Amino acid sequence: MAAPGAERECAEAELCADSQGGSGVKVVPPSEAAAPAPLCPHGPTLLFVKVSQGKEETRRFYACSACRDRKDCNFFQWEDEKLSGARLAARECHNRRGRPPLSRLQCVERYLRFIQLPLTQRKFCESCQQLLLPDDWGVHGEHQVVGDVSVTQLRRPSQLLYPLENKKANAQYLFSERTCQFLVGLLSTLGFRRVLCVGTPRLHELIRLTTSGGKKSNLKSLLLDIDFRYSQFYMEDSFCHYNMFNHHFFDGKPALEVCRAFLQEDKGDGVIMVTDPPFGGLVEPLAITFKKLIGMWKEGQSQDDSQQEMPIFWIFPYFLEARICQFFPSFCMLDYQPGSTVAFAITVLSHIIHVRALKTAALFVVNWITNAVLALTSAPRRKPTKLSESRSKEKVIR
Repeated sequence: MAAPGAERECAEAELCADSQGGSGVKVVPPSEAAAPAPLCPHGPTLLFVKVSQGKEETRRFYACSACRDRKDCNFFQWEDEKLSGARLAARECHNRRGRPPLSRLQCVERYLRFIQLPLTQRKFCESCQQLLLPDDWGVHGEHQVVGDVSVTQLRRPSQLLYPLENKKANAQYLFSERTCQFLVGLLSTLGFRRVLCVGTPRLHELIRLTTSGGKKSNLKSLLLDIDFRYSQFYMEDSFCHYNMFNHHFFDGKPALEVCRAFLQEDKGDGVIMVTDPPFGGLVEPLAITFKKLIGMWKEGQSQDDSQQEMPIFWIFPYFLEARICQFFPSFCMLDYQPGSTVAFAITVLSHIIHVRALKTAALFVVNWITNAVLALTSAPRRKPTKLSESRSKEKVIR
C-alpha cells in the first residue's frame, strides 16, 4: 500500500491529467456526497474519484472546482479526512487572503467616483489592473499607468485588462469583434431581449454598446464571470463575480438575486444564455451548473410553460458533442466556428431555437466564408458524429 503522502500526490497528479483510456478522475455529483463540500478561495470544492481501467477507487477527494492545476489552487482534502481546528482556521485565513482586495460595493463606489473625474485625472494601472483614484496615485507611481482613460475605454474593459491565459482555469481567448457583432445580430434577429453572458465579457460589452440601424438595440445583458477585475467597470445589475464550475456567487445572495431577477423578467420570456467555458473545463460540473441556472429560470415560468427549455449557446473548444448530449439530449452542434483572438477552432452547441417568425422550430446553421456575407440557412438536427465521439475520449490539452 502506498504511503499516505504518496497516495495524495498520485491523486493530485491524476487530477491534473485528462481522462484517457478509461483512467483518470471523475466528478462525483453533489447528491452523492456525504457532507457539504469544503471551501477554497474559488468557493465550494468538487468531489472527485480516481478511475483506473474503468473502475473507481474507494477513496474520494475534494479539489478546486475552477483550477485543475495545483499551481493555481493547491486545495486537496480526502473525503474521509478529519482536520484539526488549527488547520481549519489556517484554511479560512488562506481563503480570506484569496478574496478580491475590494468588495463589490467598494468597486461600485470607486467606479462612480472615477467617471466623475476629468479626463486628465482618469488613470488605469496596467501593473495592478486597477482603475486609480487620485488618492491612489502615490502608491502606483513606479507602475505602468495609462492616462486619459476615456468613456469608450471604460465601456470596453476587456481591451484595458490583460487576458488571463491559463487554459484550465480562465482561458480568456476572447471573441473577435466580428464574432461578437455576428452573435448580437443573430440574437436580435431571433427575437431575444436578454442575454445571460456566462464567461463571455466581450459579447456583454458589445450588447451594451451596440446600435442597430441608428436605433438603440433592444438587447440587454448580465455578465457572470470568475474574473473579479470586471467588478471595477460595472454596476451590480450588470456583473456578478461567479464561478461556473460550482454555481458560486462570490458576493452571496444579493448577486444570486440579481441573476434570478434577470432570468425571470417577463416570466422568463425572451432570454438566452451564451457561455464560453475555459478550454480545460470538465463537462460534468458545467452541466450541473447550467441545470441550476435553467432551474432558476423555470421558477418564473407558469405551469403551462413548465416543459419549455431555456435557449442556450454553449461554445466549447473541442468536439465533446456526445458528452454534452448525455446531459442535454436536446442540444445539437452548429457548424459555425466563432473567431477568437487566438486561432482555436470552437464548436458551438445549442438548443434548437424557437423563432417567432416561423411556425416550427428550426436550427440555424451559419457558415463562415472568409470575408463574405454570413448566411443563415435552416438545417435538420443531426446526431453526434463518430468524429466527435472519438475525440471526446482523446486527451484534449496536450
